[in-house]
Parts: sequence; structure tokens; C-alpha cells
Amino acid sequence: MPPQLVCFDCDSTLSAIEGIDELARLRGPDVFAQVERMTREAMDGGIALEEIFARRLELIRPHQDELRHIGELYVRHIEPEATDTLSRLRAEGWTPVIVSGGFRQAIFPLARHLGIERVEAVDIFFHDDGTYHNFGRDCPTARARGKNAVIAALKAELHPARTVMVGDGASDMETSPDVDLFVGFGRYAMREKVKTGAGAFILRLGELPSLLQPAYFAGIHSASPTH
Repeated sequence: MPPQLVCFDCDSTLSAIEGIDELARLRGPDVFAQVERMTREAMDGGIALEEIFARRLELIRPHQDELRHIGELYVRHIEPEATDTLSRLRAEGWTPVIVSGGFRQAIFPLARHLGIERVEAVDIFFHDDGTYHNFGRDCPTARARGKNAVIAALKAELHPARTVMVGDGASDMETSPDVDLFVGFGRYAMREKVKTGAGAFILRLGELPSLLQPAYFAGIHSASPTH
């Protein structure tokens, strides 16, 4: 049988933190304020992601050890209902994937903790001494509508019966035309545009398995000829 894909954002979804903001916090209050503002504007949809991606990293220039620290923070601040939710979803035939504009090396520990095998995110490259060199500028999720490109590639590769995206930000909501359902998540970041534009909106990750039932998708199909 074809899989059912449920794609999760990482930051403020599977974990309570925003990794880029936590990296900026290590550089002091001025850098943190600048980066946090840019992150918020991008997640609210007020600025294109590619306009700020390189700027934030040039301000921070994270060390390899600091990225490992963020990986530890992701696990420490894991969404408390994530493990049980994923177990229930797997039992109902869903395959989870992380699709994030965060940094792959930092997300891997959380993915391993949750048993998620596939992570689509942005690579960071370091010099031999661990200092920052660059980021994967060809990684789709470093730009606007990059998550759409990732989802299109996943669908072409895996031919899923259904595809769902779950996340808190504008870049997640952008995937709406390319998935069967976009579920906005507002436990950690309540974004009005996401709340009003999502196909469904939840405040607890534990609500997701009950939502992703065949009857719900049957209702979507009957209500909208575009699905």
C-alpha cells in the first residue's frame, strides 16, 4: 500500500524552541533581538525567508559545538505530546518526515529521539576547526516555497496516498496547495495568518491523530473539487 506522509516542521512544533533564535541568544541581546525580529517577520509572512537566511547566519556565525548544543536543546524542549502522537500516527499507517528551514545537524538528535528517519532541512558547513564556513544555499528550505519543492519531491519519490503538513509558520502554510491538508499548530507561536489560513488548526499535537481520520479527508474531497 502507498504510504501516508505527515510532514512536521521542527521549531515551535516538534520542539518548543526556535533553533536560530537560541543560536543568536549566545551572541548577546543585540544580536538576539535582530535575529528574533527577522525570524518572527519571516514566520508571520511579512518578509521572504531567503531575504534573511544568510543575514542571520552571518550575524551569528555559529560554531559546530554550538549547533550540537541546539540539538540538545531541541530534545530537552521536545513537544510533550510528540512521542505519543507519532506512535498513534504510525499505528494508523502514517510515515512522519521532518521538513524544516532549520539546520539538519541540529535536528538529527531530535529526529533520532522520535524515531523519524527522514529529515529535510538546511546543511551547515564548518572549517576544520569547527568555525562557521557556509550553509547549503541549494537546500530548498532556505528559501520561500522551498518546503513546497521538498514535498513535491517526496510525492514524486514515494507516491503517497495522502500528504499532510503540520507547522506554525508562513513557510508551512505555503505548502497548502501541494498537500491534502495543512494543519496549523499554535501551542508555542500563535500566528493569526496561519490560524485563519490553515485547513485545520490545533493547539495540542495530541489532537492530530483524531483529526487525520479517513472521514475527515472524505469531507475535504466532497467539499472542495480541488482536492
